[in-house]
Amino acid sequence: MKTQHILITLAALVSVPLLAQQAGFTRVGLQTQDLSTPGKVAVQARAEFDPGVAAGRHTHPGEELGYVLEGQLELRIDGQPPKIIKAGETFFVPEGIVHDGINTGTGKAKVLATYVVEKGKPVATPVK
Repeated sequence: MKTQHILITLAALVSVPLLAQQAGFTRVGLQTQDLSTPGKVAVQARAEFDPGVAAGRHTHPGEELGYVLEGQLELRIDGQPPKIIKAGETFFVPEGIVHDGINTGTGKAKVLATYVVEKGKPVATPVK
């Protein structure tokens, strides 16, 4: 039964594409779950940023709720002043808003992100 659950979880993660990754930034899918709201899924991921590295400007087809596990990030949301988010603090990014996260600390930054997004769409889409 446990093996079956793991295989189902892995299959769900594969069905929700994550943002293409650049050197020094990784986003690892942890789980994907269908929600009671038709057409929506929740995706949890762990993102890790090396010092000085950005995720890259992007959007999501839904909301992002983040919690900084370790280090700090500068969160840049279009139309808002940059904000430093430190370990133990949370952030929220509304659907479709262009944003970026940059590790402005001296060590690795780690974030637990939960996305509530449209089923079948990529979790993130790069923006130039």
